[in-house]
Amino acid sequence: MTVESAVQAGYLVAAVLFVLSLAGLSKQETARRGVLLGMTGMGLALAATVALALDRSERPVGVTAALILLVLLVGAAVGTWRARTVEMTQMPELIALLHSFVGAAAVLVGYGSYLTESRTAGAGATVHNVEVFLGVLIGAVTFTGSVVAFGKLSARLRSSPLLLPGRNWLNLAALVACGALLWWFLAAGSTARSTGGGAGLVPLLLMTVVALALGWHLVAAIGGGDMPVVVSMLNSYSGWAAAAAGFMLGNDLLVITGALVGSSGAILSYLMCRAMNRSFVSVILGGFGAEPGAVAEGGAVEPGSYRETTALEVADRLTAARSVIVVPGYGMAVAKAQYPVADLVARLAARGTTVRFGIHPVAGRLPGHMNVLLAEAKVPYDQVLGMDEINDDFPETDVVLVIGANDTVNPAAQDDPASPIAGMPVLEVWRAREVVVFKRSMATGYAGVQNPLFFRENTAMLFGDAKEQVELIVAAL
Repeated sequence: MTVESAVQAGYLVAAVLFVLSLAGLSKQETARRGVLLGMTGMGLALAATVALALDRSERPVGVTAALILLVLLVGAAVGTWRARTVEMTQMPELIALLHSFVGAAAVLVGYGSYLTESRTAGAGATVHNVEVFLGVLIGAVTFTGSVVAFGKLSARLRSSPLLLPGRNWLNLAALVACGALLWWFLAAGSTARSTGGGAGLVPLLLMTVVALALGWHLVAAIGGGDMPVVVSMLNSYSGWAAAAAGFMLGNDLLVITGALVGSSGAILSYLMCRAMNRSFVSVILGGFGAEPGAVAEGGAVEPGSYRETTALEVADRLTAARSVIVVPGYGMAVAKAQYPVADLVARLAARGTTVRFGIHPVAGRLPGHMNVLLAEAKVPYDQVLGMDEINDDFPETDVVLVIGANDTVNPAAQDDPASPIAGMPVLEVWRAREVVVFKRSMATGYAGVQNPLFFRENTAMLFGDAKEQVELIVAAL
């Protein structure tokens, strides 16, 4: 068997492993297996690619191997350090930043492919030029969009949407300009390698600038409340950018992997939008949201009187309760309260109390964020239910503990047609007998929308750090 045949066989096995990995990641019970299958597939893909590079290298094999080893060591060292130091609350921004690397890689591959490929005129050159143009376009949009998402999620940029006058027309004008530049780029034709790209570089560079601005504006115009959708959307963009790079490099596995990531990200974006009762187009054309701590325009709620409680009082309520539902949100991640919460749930279950978790599809700032936190704390999978599975059970629930959640339990989504989150499906916690909301203050959530749940008669506010308060409750029990 030749090296080429062995590499293609390795690519095929890796592609199958990637598909099985995605299938495993669809359920909590099989997620660990899915991750291991994905790691195995990626290791096999890297090994096959290195073998192919060594076989095709025009340099001495030792020099090529040394360069590849150096790059792998640097990447592995940086990746290991970042994985060991990143907090769970920083995962959304880290993923957004990693998406920007994929976009930048697609742009660099596009330019490298255009400048170094030896091409002849004809249909083959035209197809290759289209691949280059689209790869650079998608990569540039992904790069700046991901950088802006990273800035918003890490609070380096304002989470409120940037609402420029005629912003939708600006996006449309950018796309029309890219179409005109594509015609110019193709008309310029392919040139010999010695000319360094010739006249075709001018429209390619201009398109890159336009695409970078488009990616920046697309995400800057989206408010904080839609950021979970943005993360999954950028995941899809990065996949298509990788697929485009695969076409340019003639790498079948990169095309397959990019298509898997792109399509799965698109499906996830659709599911997230459906969970928020919003269309994907409405999110892209400008999401809702205002500055944290402020009331969003439209549907403002006049603050009323609220009832404050203590950890000891909550412990008394939990002792008398027969059924309890815990609704976590991003605040639980910030406080790192998942471990004492898991301890609390275990203690209540040992007393014979029925305890479950209710997870909203967009809880946190990353799809599946709460599920990962609870799995990290070793909460049994059968206690973790989705919104659709648990919403009908709130009327028969004695106590609901809302830990760090805000927008996903806001009754204004159903009661106030003028609210920016009107129509968004939420966890109907207010239907329970008693609700205890863990918060640091009365500030609004990430979407900047006031929550009338805090002022309901059956709601009590427990202020302070969620981790400390849960530990006090556990001690009282």
